[in-house]
Amino acid sequence: MRFVARRVMRAWMSLGPRYMPFADVATPDLPLGRLLRLSLFQISVGMTLVLLVGTLNRVMIVELGVSATVVGVMIALPLLFAPFRALVGHKSDTHRCELGWRRVPFIWKGTLLQFGGFAFMPFALLVLAGKGHADTAPLWIGHASAALAFLLVGAGAHIVQTAGLALATDLTPPESHPRVVGLMYVMLLVGMIASALIFGAALADFSPDRLVQVIQSAAVACVVLNVVAMWRQETRRRARGARALGPDPTFRESWTRFCQGEYAVRRLVIVGLGTMAFGMADVLLEPYGGQVLQWSVAATTTLTALLAIGGLLGFAFASYALGPGSDPYRLTLNGAIVGVPAFALIIAAAPFGLDGAFLLGNFLIGFGAAVFGHATLTATMKLAPKDQAGLALGAWGAVQATAAGLAMALSGTVRDLVNAAIDTGQEIWGVAGAATGYIAVYGLEIALLLVTIAATLPLIRRVEPEKTFPGRPDESAVPDNKADMVGSTERTA
Repeated sequence: MRFVARRVMRAWMSLGPRYMPFADVATPDLPLGRLLRLSLFQISVGMTLVLLVGTLNRVMIVELGVSATVVGVMIALPLLFAPFRALVGHKSDTHRCELGWRRVPFIWKGTLLQFGGFAFMPFALLVLAGKGHADTAPLWIGHASAALAFLLVGAGAHIVQTAGLALATDLTPPESHPRVVGLMYVMLLVGMIASALIFGAALADFSPDRLVQVIQSAAVACVVLNVVAMWRQETRRRARGARALGPDPTFRESWTRFCQGEYAVRRLVIVGLGTMAFGMADVLLEPYGGQVLQWSVAATTTLTALLAIGGLLGFAFASYALGPGSDPYRLTLNGAIVGVPAFALIIAAAPFGLDGAFLLGNFLIGFGAAVFGHATLTATMKLAPKDQAGLALGAWGAVQATAAGLAMALSGTVRDLVNAAIDTGQEIWGVAGAATGYIAVYGLEIALLLVTIAATLPLIRRVEPEKTFPGRPDESAVPDNKADMVGSTERTA
C-alpha cells in the first residue's frame, strides 16, 4: 500500500504544476503531503461556515420555527470576534511556551472553542425553539445559551484560521506564498461544498435527535481535522521558550509599528472596500433572479454553482499570475476592474431581460472576488514583517470578515429602504419597481469598486513585491531555521 501511495503522490506532483497551479509549492523540507495535511484546518473552517450560515439558518427558521430576526442575530454574533483577529495574530507572533511553539497553542485553543460551542449548540437550539421537554425552560435560557454557542464557534473558527494561515506563512518561502494562498482558498471551498452535501443528506429526514447527532459529529470532525492539520508541523525553537531574553512588545507597540509601514492603512482600507463591494451581492443575487427575472427555484440554484466555478477559476488564475517578481496590487486592481462590468451586466439583465447577461455577471463576480481576495492576502503575506506575520494576517482577516458582515447587513437594508420609498408597482425608467432596490445596491457596489480602484492605483509600481515594512529585521540577521532547532529529534511536534 505504501508503494502504491508513493507512486500516486509522485504522479500527482508531476502533473500538479501543469494542472494545479498551487501544487509546485512543495519543497524538500515541506512536501506536498504535509502541506495538504496543514490545509485541513481550512476544511474545518469551511464546514463551520456552512453549518452556521447555511444549514442552521434554514433549520432554525423552517423546522424549528425560530423568528428570522433571532436567527439573523445569532448568525451575526460570530462577527463580533472578527476585529480581534489582529490581536490573536499578534499574540501568536509573541507567544512563549516551554515547548517552543507559537502558532500551535492558538490552533488548539480555537479548536477547543469550536468543539465546546458545537457540543451544546443543538440542545440550546431545541430550548430556544421550545421543542420536546424544553418548552418548560425559561425563554432567556434558550436565547442566552444559543448566543453563547454561536459566539464560541465563531471565535474558534477565527482563531484557527488566523493562526493556521500564519503557520503556513512561517513554513513556506516568500516566493511560494501565492500558491499557498490558492491552495488554502481551494481547500476552504472544498470543505464548504463537501460539508453542504453531507449536512443536506444527513438532515433530509429532520428530527431533533438527528440535529443533535449532526452538530455533535461536526464538533468531533473539527477536532480531528485540526489536530491532524497541526500534528508535527511547527518547528520547536529555543527562542520561543520561557527563557527567551527581552520583553515582548505590547499590542499597541506592535500595531503602531505595523501602521508605520508604507501604505499600511491604505492596504487595509482597500481590503475592506473591495470585500464590501463584492459581498453585498451575496444575499441578493438569488432573490433578484426569482423576484425580478421570474426564475424558478431550480434555476436560481445554478447561481451558487456559477459563483463557485468562477471563484475556483479566479484562484487558479491568481495563483498562476502571482509568480516571482509580480505585483500583487496590480492583480488586486484587475480583480476590482472585473467586478465593474460584472455588476453592470447584472443591472442590465432587468430592463432588457437578458438572462445570459445575468449568468455571465454572476460568473464574473465570483471570478473577480476570488482574484481580489487572493491578491490582497498574498500581498499581506509577502509584505508582512517577519516577526509580525500573525498580526498582519490577523488584521487582514479582521477587516475582511467585518466588511463581509457589514456588506450582507447593509445590502438588505438598502434594498428595503429604496423599495419602501418608491411605488414598487410602477416602472421607473423602464425598470420594474421591484427591481429598483436591487439595482440601487448593485450601483452602490460599482461605486465602491471604483473607490477601491482609485485607492489601489497609488500602490502599483511604488510597492514592489519584495519590499518590506520599515523595522523589518534584516534577513541576514535572522538565524537560519535549522540553527535554532532544539535538535534533530525535536524538530517538530
